[in-house]
Amino acid sequence: MLQQLQLRVGIVGAGLGGLAAAIGIARVGHKVTVLEQASALGEVGAGIQIPPNSSRILKRWDLLDKVEAVSVRPGDFILRSYRDGKILSRQNVFPYTEEQYGAPYLHVHRADFHRILTEEAIRLGVEIQLDSTVVGVDFQKPSVFVKGKPEFVADVVIGADGLKSVCRELLLGRQDPPHLTGDLAYRIIVKADDMRNHAELKALVEKPCINYWMGPDSHAVCYLLQGGSLYNIVLIRPDNLPETVNKARADLQEMRDFFKGWDPRLRALLDLVQETSKWRLQNSEEMLTWSHPNGRFVLLGDACHATLPYLAQGAAQAVEDGAVLGALFEKVQEKSQLPDLLVIYEAIRKARTTQVVKGSTSLRDIFHMHDGPQQQERDRQLSEQEPFEGFPNRWADPVFQPFLFGYDAYVEAYRAWRAYLNGRFPGTAGRFRTHL
Repeated sequence: MLQQLQLRVGIVGAGLGGLAAAIGIARVGHKVTVLEQASALGEVGAGIQIPPNSSRILKRWDLLDKVEAVSVRPGDFILRSYRDGKILSRQNVFPYTEEQYGAPYLHVHRADFHRILTEEAIRLGVEIQLDSTVVGVDFQKPSVFVKGKPEFVADVVIGADGLKSVCRELLLGRQDPPHLTGDLAYRIIVKADDMRNHAELKALVEKPCINYWMGPDSHAVCYLLQGGSLYNIVLIRPDNLPETVNKARADLQEMRDFFKGWDPRLRALLDLVQETSKWRLQNSEEMLTWSHPNGRFVLLGDACHATLPYLAQGAAQAVEDGAVLGALFEKVQEKSQLPDLLVIYEAIRKARTTQVVKGSTSLRDIFHMHDGPQQQERDRQLSEQEPFEGFPNRWADPVFQPFLFGYDAYVEAYRAWRAYLNGRFPGTAGRFRTHL
């Protein structure tokens, strides 16, 4: 739907969040340019989870079929004891999320997801400028200074340049490197056929599920990818990388030795691994604000609310950010509304992302309990009690689950904009326009 007003929007970063914002905003007729420092588009990494709060957006954008074509639908969340793999808790995913929330839960390779978003952005006319390293921002114009290239001037600039965000540091006016969390991750992919040929592992790939093993200071999460041909493994353990190293090739024997006291099936699975690397898990401290007082610059995604991956919501929250911006840009009718638009965006996103970030951090404490009475009580609750608010299986929590999965970015944005037009949105008094 084309707008009478066409704004020029600059987005720094062509990751999943930046592309989501580009799609959401370009869909409603604005001119979008994405500045990406890499020389070629693509994503590293392995599997990614797309929960209903994110797949609902893909459905609205008519991208769900394309994503599903390269995805796997898991049947259940399964939480297991690290010792013997005993199932402590099970929460149905398919068909539950579609029946309850109207959208599926999917597993997809990050590169496939990124490719689909890139293709859609280009189809919508988004210009993606590669080899564009941002070295400065003029928050007043606003404009972006790109190394070796002309100054890029826009009506609004969105910083979506990830955890190591240059835009965040420019907004803060100081260095703000990522913060250590004390954990690292092994990210691994093995062939599912190798598991099907193994008596102990065959059952893990017969039915697609999300399997978690919870153990002292560590956990493992595993699921199928790419039509069931690949098995994605993420192992979390205490960080032992050198201080100045954030990623390194991993020693396979060190990895196997660390998990030697775990479920024999998990150990057998790790025996199939031929190579892997380990990544330091980092995040950022909560910011006082994501936007500049001038009202023409704002941050998005990991640039302002990076999180630990334990709730599998990092990418989903960035996509939600992009969808909310798209919904608000659909409604804007004059440039003078841009400061209010960014106030509304930050107001309706910041509280939610803060709760998700805190929820993900708290899940580490639930997963990583040491042997003892507290772990025994957790396991008793998981295996014997009906889910309750604060339930250790957060995906089965009757309060947290609908908060997480039931969120509709467009409904929230449209509701906020109506309140704004009626003069009832905090922080925008005196600047709103009362026309529709």
